[in-house]
Amino acid sequence: MQPKEQNPRQRNKMTEDKTETTKKEENKEAENETKEAKIEEKKELKKEIPKIKKEKAIAVGKNLHLSTKDAAAICKFIRNKKIGNAIKELEQVVLGKKAVPMKGEIPHRKGKGMMSGRYPKESAKHFIILLKNLAENSAEFDEPIITEAFANIGSRPHGRFGRIRRKRTHIQITAKDKLSKEGKK
Repeated sequence: MQPKEQNPRQRNKMTEDKTETTKKEENKEAENETKEAKIEEKKELKKEIPKIKKEKAIAVGKNLHLSTKDAAAICKFIRNKKIGNAIKELEQVVLGKKAVPMKGEIPHRKGKGMMSGRYPKESAKHFIILLKNLAENSAEFDEPIITEAFANIGSRPHGRFGRIRRKRTHIQITAKDKLSKEGKK
């Protein structure tokens, strides 16, 4: 038996299918080449652009439930110290072994080497959390030092019956590398 002859329409379809598949393969190859070229361009750009080193690290606390007066005193207490030293000293405040110097009508602390001060334990706990976050943010610095620390009054909600305004404070602590600080002087 001889094989059946295919009619001309079927032959055209087969040749069209072959040409379509070859065209698809050529398109895929062209797309792959363009993708590879784009990847190489990106690598070259990455090599050209140097990684920018951070100048400072910031930790922010919004509407924390603590007194603005206590927060301002603690900010002054920790300013220009290393982050680790500041955390250790605030842990001493929480234990009641070290007082934070404060202004105003506050009793003297005998034998503590300061005129007047208190032990704001709850405020110190909030600051310890913020300082730990700041330490994580400034991980790429060699010796981070707290350069700025300030407290502002936050949005104060009314108490239960609407007469009393509650305490809220915004805190921002900024650290810079000790080497960059010395270089600017």
